[in-house]
Order: sequence, then structure tokens, then C-alpha cells
Amino acid sequence: MAWAGLAGLVVGVAAGCTSAPAAAPPPSRPAPAAVTQPAGQLFYVSDQSSAAKELATRSASGSGPGSAAGSGPAADLAALGRIARQPSALWLAGSDARAKAEDLTIRAEAAGRTALLVAYDIPHRDCGQFSAGGAADAPAYRAWIDGLSAALADRAAWIVLEPDAVAHTLDSCAVPAAEATERYALLSYAVGVLKKHPKVRVYVDAGNAGWVKDPGQLAEALRSAGVGQADGFAVNVSNFYTTEQSSEFGAKLSAALGGSHFVIDTSRNGNGPLSDRDWCNPPGRALGEPPTTATGRAGVDAYLWIKNPGESDGDCGRGEPPAGQFWLPYAVGLASAGR
Repeated sequence: MAWAGLAGLVVGVAAGCTSAPAAAPPPSRPAPAAVTQPAGQLFYVSDQSSAAKELATRSASGSGPGSAAGSGPAADLAALGRIARQPSALWLAGSDARAKAEDLTIRAEAAGRTALLVAYDIPHRDCGQFSAGGAADAPAYRAWIDGLSAALADRAAWIVLEPDAVAHTLDSCAVPAAEATERYALLSYAVGVLKKHPKVRVYVDAGNAGWVKDPGQLAEALRSAGVGQADGFAVNVSNFYTTEQSSEFGAKLSAALGGSHFVIDTSRNGNGPLSDRDWCNPPGRALGEPPTTATGRAGVDAYLWIKNPGESDGDCGRGEPPAGQFWLPYAVGLASAGR
């Protein structure tokens, strides 16, 4: 995993010198971590991400998680830094989405960067599972999208639209036909509204390499969801399939869509999946390629950290935190694996 060229993380204080004897200095304490914008990176690195805030808190206090065998404060802070120094997406849902989107895009514009956002408020979200929720109904969702659009103004952003929403219409979730039709119409509405902004890119989520196996069936659903008016689709969001697996899956889907481009979530795919069914906080996973638009793969617009590394997938029956909550031992494990 290449991390060359990233800004260094200051975790110590400089020691001064004097020609006269002096009392022993107090024990050094790490300075608060500063999240900077890495040279050459298109996307905005926020100091408000879960990892960045955790890193700043622990750097200031001089404490570390100490959660993994053989780990210690310095090593764990370094592991957190490997997450915090990369751009990751801000997930938007609920009534505060407009304010959050406005704040992030303003910060990103001031830094000369592009914001990464996830729109995640579709009605009947996540098939009633760990991330259940979403807008109350179709009118509420259209109003929510209108608010998000207003928040963007003329600022640059890449938006991943509604993870799992399309794939769930084709799996065992058993979304009724009328509800699926309404969902496609809402996604098409969202694409149309958000693409009115010249500096905004929209990628409709298309699941992952282990989900909908028929690219023709998935392509038809994506067309119904407005992918033809979007900049493309997203694959592997919040999952663990390798970049190679995701590229192959995306290329087949792209061919079925007439050459549509796509982005890949590489946030946690460094060691690939534990198995096709182990999607909920599987152990032993690792960070993947850092976010970049220089993928070297035809049709792949970017590798992105869409899922925020260290945020839980949900309570999988082993006492994990709720979905979306930052989980320090898991974050350190992801950042330390294979290093």
C-alpha cells in the first residue's frame, strides 16, 4: 500500500537545548494531530471525519487505543493517522443533511478540493436491516433531494447515490413491484436534480461483485434508476471485494450499459472478502488503495473511500456497535493489517 507523498503526522514535541543545567523536562505529550490536504489529491480531507476526530482527541491526550496484540499508543496513533489523512465520504441522511453538505462543500472549496458525499435517505432504506430508515415517503424524499441540491450551490462534489437501493429491488428483500417502480423514479429524480450542477458528479450505486450476478438484469434496473443521466455507477460500497474483482464486475456491467464509467470503494478491500456472505464487520480485513482518480483502468473514474474505515457495519451478534458508529479496535485493525 503506497502512502508516499502524504503529509506527516506530528505526534511528538521538539526538545530544546540550553548551555546551563536545567530541571528535567516534563514528559512529552503528542501534539494535536493536524489533518492536511495531501499534495496531488483531488478530494477533500476533512478534519471532521470519525477517524480524524478520534486521532485529534487521542493525540492531544497522549493516549492510544492499545486494542490490538502488540500494539501501543504510538503505533495505534499511526494506524489512525493512515485513515484520517485520506479523504472519505460524508454520508448524508435525515433533516441535517442540507446543513452538513453545505458546510463540507464550503470547506472543500476553500481548500481547492472536491467534496465526497453519499446520499442515503431513500424510503425503506436497507430493507429494514441495520441501517433502516430513510425519508417517510416519495414527496419527502424529493424535498430532501431538493434541499441537498440547494446546499451544493455552484461547488464541486462527487455524490454516490443511495447505496444498496437498486440491488435490493433484485434480491430476497422482496421489494414489491410498485415500490420498486417508485424507487427507480425517485432515483431518476435525484440524478436529474443533482446533475443540474455543472461541478457535481453522480454515481448510482450498483451493489458489489457478490450480489446481483446477472449484469443484464442489474443494468436494466440501473437504467430505470436514471444511470444514463448520471456520470456512472458505484461498486463495492461498504464491501470487501478486491479491486480486481470489482473492476471485472464493473466492466461487465459497464458493457451491459453501453460503456458507462464507474467508481470503486477501496476503503476496506486490501485483503479481499472473508467470504461472499461475511459482509458484517469481518475480521482480518485491511485498508485498500488510497482514493485517487489515477486508476490506470479504462472506465474506472476513481478509487474512493466511500465507507469510512472504522465505522461499524452494525451489531453482527458479537457485540459490535450500531451501524455507522466509529469502532476504534476495528479501525486500528484495518490500518495495521499487512503492514
